[in-house]
Order: sequence, then C-alpha cells, then structure tokens
Amino acid sequence: MLKAGEILCNRYQLQEKLGQDASRQTWLAQDLAKQPQERVVVKLLILSPQMQWDEQKLFEREAQVLKNLNHPRIPKYRDYFVLEHQSGSKFPWFGLVQSYIPGTSLQKLIDKGQRFSESQVEKIAVEVLSILVYLHELNPPVLHRDIKPSNLIWGEDKRVYLVDFGAVQDQAVLEGATFTVVGTYGYVPIEQFAGRAVPASDLYALGATLIHLLTGMSPADLPHRDARIHFTDRVSVDLGFVNWIGKLTEPNVLERLSTAREALAALKNKNVLTPPITSRKPTGSQIQLNKSASELDIKIPRRGGKAFKLFYLVGIMIPFLWQLPQLINFLTRGGNSQTWFFWLFCVAMLIAVVQGTLLPTFGHTDLYFDRQNFEIRWKIFGFCYKRQRRQTALIDKIYQEPVNQGSAPRGVTIEVEGQKFTSSPLSTIERHWLIQEIGEWLGLDRK
Repeated sequence: MLKAGEILCNRYQLQEKLGQDASRQTWLAQDLAKQPQERVVVKLLILSPQMQWDEQKLFEREAQVLKNLNHPRIPKYRDYFVLEHQSGSKFPWFGLVQSYIPGTSLQKLIDKGQRFSESQVEKIAVEVLSILVYLHELNPPVLHRDIKPSNLIWGEDKRVYLVDFGAVQDQAVLEGATFTVVGTYGYVPIEQFAGRAVPASDLYALGATLIHLLTGMSPADLPHRDARIHFTDRVSVDLGFVNWIGKLTEPNVLERLSTAREALAALKNKNVLTPPITSRKPTGSQIQLNKSASELDIKIPRRGGKAFKLFYLVGIMIPFLWQLPQLINFLTRGGNSQTWFFWLFCVAMLIAVVQGTLLPTFGHTDLYFDRQNFEIRWKIFGFCYKRQRRQTALIDKIYQEPVNQGSAPRGVTIEVEGQKFTSSPLSTIERHWLIQEIGEWLGLDRK
C-alpha cells in the first residue's frame, strides 16, 4: 500500500491522503521536478479484478477532458502515468496529476456547522454559473454531472472552484452510446438517471447544492412533493431567490432554466420570476384559515417557541428592571434636569424596544374579510392594541415587501388606496401561500 513519503515516477512525493475507496486513492503530493516545488493532487486508480470497467473509462475520460480545459477556477491538468510495478501491489496503477487548489470544500464547512447567508449563497451561485457557462459553451459541451458541496472548494482567495471531474461527460459521446449512471443521490435530476444528461442537469445539481447550503441539510434528507425538493419552510430569504432556485430544480427538464447563461440572467431579474404554486397549507404552519364564499378568517400566531419568547423577554426587561429602584427613588425625591433627561431617554428607548422588537416578536395578527369590509387586528399577549377597517372593494393588491439582506422576516402587506397594512412576520412559504389564498378569495392577481 502507498504511504506518505513515497515518491512516484521519481517525481511526486506523497504527503497526505485526501480520500480512498476500494479502487481509488487521492493524495496531496509535492512535485519535486518543479522549481520551486509545488503541491499537486495525485488521483490513483488500481487496475484490479474488483474494479469495474466503467471506472477506468471515467478515469481516462477525466484525464482527457481536464487536459483540454483552461479556466482559472478549474484544476489544471499536469500529468498522466501508469505504474506497472508498485511496491506492495501486484496490479498496475493509473495516475492523474492536477494542480492543487488551497481551500476547504463547502461540505467540510457545512460539517463544521457553518451556515451560509443569502448573499454568500448567491455569490457561490454566480461563481459556479460562470464556470458552467465556460464548460457548457465548449464544442462539444462538457457536463460535470456531479456538482455538490464536496466538489466545490472555497479557496483561500475567497473564490469558488469546481473540482473532481470524475463523472464528466463530453456530450458528443451520448448519441446512441451506452451510458454509466453517475452523480450523487439528491443532486441528480431524473433525466440523468436515464442517461440523458444535458446542461440543465448541472443546473439542477447546482440548485440542490444551494438548497443544502441554505438549509444545512442534504437535499436527499429533505421532503419531496411532486418530485420537487421542499425547503422553503426552513429558510427566510428573498422570495425571488427562492423562486429562482425553484426554476433550477424543476423536475421536468423542459420547465427548468436550460442554460447557465440564462440562469445568470434570471438571477439578476429574480424578482420577476413566476413563483411556484403552493396549493396547500405549509407543513408545520400554525396559521388558522377558515373560508367560505362570503367570509375569510385568518389568524396568524406569534413566531417562535415559548422558550425562545421567554428568553427574549427576560433579555429585554432585565436592564429596565435593574434601573427600576433608581427610577422609584427619583420619582419620590425629585431630581435635576440632567436626571429628567436621562429618564426621558430611557422611556423613549423603552418605547422603541416595544415597537421594534416586542411587537414583531410577541405580536400576532387576525385578518377578517367579507364581501363588504375587511379588518386587521394587531394583538400582543391577547390584547388588541391596533385595529384597521376598510372596504374590501378598495384593496389594490396583496404582496410582500422587499426583504433587505439580513433583515427580519416580513409579513403579508395589504395596500388600500396607497396605505399599507402589514401582518406579523411569516416564513417565506407561509407568505407565499397566504398571498395566494387571499388573492384567490378576493379575485386579485398575486404580486
């Protein structure tokens, strides 16, 4: 067996094993022939009776394709060799040498517990798409067929690299040829399982990868409905971005975004994409909705669990309770103008906290519609602190306000003659479902 320190072909000194299975090994090595010496990746395949013929075919194809690629965020082909007589092995080894990309795979970052923000995920999407534009617009197109977090490297230069072309397909060989099913379950679209991979197949794998980054869960472990990956109830990101990912992961290849260039253009205009249809109440939602031909009654509960709310409330109130004895002493004994100013400032801060955090966190909303009027009631701890009533016929539109990066979740907004009324916060999929339900009952177009 190979060990660290061994030198292959009088040139490549093995340093660290990066991966291994029954017939393959991948090593980080030092290229001793280069001055100065440089690190490379050596991929090895043993030609043993246990090896499948398809493995050798894919290994040789990877070397052939990689040799003809020239992109700054794809590993560079360095060498290809055969070891006829290797110490400790009676079978020959095939070797492929490529440039080493310093960095960490996205899968390792996920395994370490890192969560990716919406802006980070969008940046990753753009960078991978730029690589796919290059691959797919070659003649013939080159399909990666195994895009997933472990094959995307977050480089030390903060750029994204696409690696492991072991499943790569030169699309020209697909015509009338037998095929090998490759890829990773959860990231592979239906047509690829049938041996009919197209450029849109890589887009599906990218979309599934983005879902993994946003949710922290493999798409194979997420629920599927009508063959679609159901993830929107687990994230709170811009609805346009959700719709765009939905277009990447459409099960039907004819309804999917078809090219990487088209996907890039759609991402820039993601807010005009048609949202997916949500015909039933999202799983786990506590919203109560009752409707008839004449009435629509909706109760939107508080967000978060009881333990979270208690912790949140205690965290907010402790500073004010700490100052309460001083306030009582001040009120009973009087104080100077500076003290008055301090306590006026404290009262103003308390009001701001109530409006900015307590109401969104602990508040809930009731919406009631009939054919003449509608009413919105905002409540906190069961008490109604605000009520608005308008004519139903005057409703202009129902929509969600644009969500800024890093901002708290938003609710549903009802606009009447330029005046806006917004419910308590909802998840992305709840907002979409509720907008659809209200819009259909009123006979309005969704926005």
